[in-house]
Amino acid sequence: MRFFDRTEEIASLHEIRRMSKDNAQFTVVTGRRRIGKTSLVWKAYEDEPFLYFFVARKAEGDLCEDYRVEIENKLRIPMMGRVEHFRDVFEFLMKISTERPITLFIDEFQEFFRVNKSVYSEMQRVWDIYSPKARMNLVVCGSIYSMMTKIFKDKKEPLYNRQTRFMTLRPFTPAVLKEILKEYHPGHTAEDLLALYSFTGGVAKYVQLLVDAGATTKSAMLDHIIKADSIFLGEGKTILIEEFGKDYGVYFSILSAIARGKTSRSEIENVVGREIGGYLTKLENEYEVIAKKQPVFEKSSTKNVRYTIEDNFFTFWFRFIYKYSYMLEIENYESVKTIINRDYETFSGLMLERYFRRVLIESHAYTRIGGWWDRKGENEIDIVAENELNEVATFFEVKRKADNIDMKVLENKAAAFHRATGKFKGYKISYKGLSMDDMQDY
Repeated sequence: MRFFDRTEEIASLHEIRRMSKDNAQFTVVTGRRRIGKTSLVWKAYEDEPFLYFFVARKAEGDLCEDYRVEIENKLRIPMMGRVEHFRDVFEFLMKISTERPITLFIDEFQEFFRVNKSVYSEMQRVWDIYSPKARMNLVVCGSIYSMMTKIFKDKKEPLYNRQTRFMTLRPFTPAVLKEILKEYHPGHTAEDLLALYSFTGGVAKYVQLLVDAGATTKSAMLDHIIKADSIFLGEGKTILIEEFGKDYGVYFSILSAIARGKTSRSEIENVVGREIGGYLTKLENEYEVIAKKQPVFEKSSTKNVRYTIEDNFFTFWFRFIYKYSYMLEIENYESVKTIINRDYETFSGLMLERYFRRVLIESHAYTRIGGWWDRKGENEIDIVAENELNEVATFFEVKRKADNIDMKVLENKAAAFHRATGKFKGYKISYKGLSMDDMQDY
């Protein structure tokens, strides 16, 4: 699959490189694993040579030897003998950058924690000394999101706030997914588009794996994901165990419960069988795997709370792959696919709502977008969208099939919303149903 999108990010990286020729720049590129951070930097800087340092899990001296070879090949400048410490490599480059512009990209930056934790404090010292006169374009990224955030946003860490730019890479938008399918499967259906969004969430690597395999229909995607040699089957563990550490079992139980529709704290605790307040806080704020949702205009910060897994792939993985891992262990792939197809309408209905919410956010036509439900659970509105600048609001009902949308029911729910919140007085109100038939127009 060819490189898609990222035009704004590439433009930012170009601007940063231009600025670095006068003033040193330190850019952090973050985002969940498989999102395309490394590919982005390589694409952005493919027009000029740059230094690429990969932080592998091996001795610091061996890493420095790799970096020495890279420096001599790219800069044509010999270094004096074998170097044992990264601080010496970094200081050498910072000194050189006072004389000529240098772009240095360090990949898997968080792995220095395993190689030598003092690297970060040593880098801070070197950066503080040389950056006022250097012309260094330093770009770092890492695949463990929580560790990268800790390195640069924890006040106790030596590199706290040393970065000049903090760039978070997001999944492909629905518009980009449509562009990809248009190119690789021109005759795709709305079901194919929804499946691609539901299974991958727009994560670049997952999209690439499916497209490169020619799996661009819903059934072909499912066949490619649920099979013996599929990387998708172990993906949740591959990514999240390293994030969560030794307590991953509790976190996995929580996420599995949420994926199955247990979204309140009490419901989750009933499944997990223990108090989970601290775990929920970490999942939300440190790992950013879940989000705490409340109805729009909810006055209390603690009442009527629902928890959701924001990442579509993790929602799918915990709902079907992790839950039915015992079937996959005995290679009963067909039974797992049967279960997914059986429950697909319910699962994809939730994803369809996310799809349209994302599209509405991208439209920039509203100043507030959210859902609403009352505390009794009797009335729920899929999407409430407000533009307070021109005093208009729209209530949306989302269903897979247009025939299942009842506008009178939506109007009655909106009336309950007005009574409960007292909002939108004097506004121009409209009601709209959205189904899979509308996906190509949005």
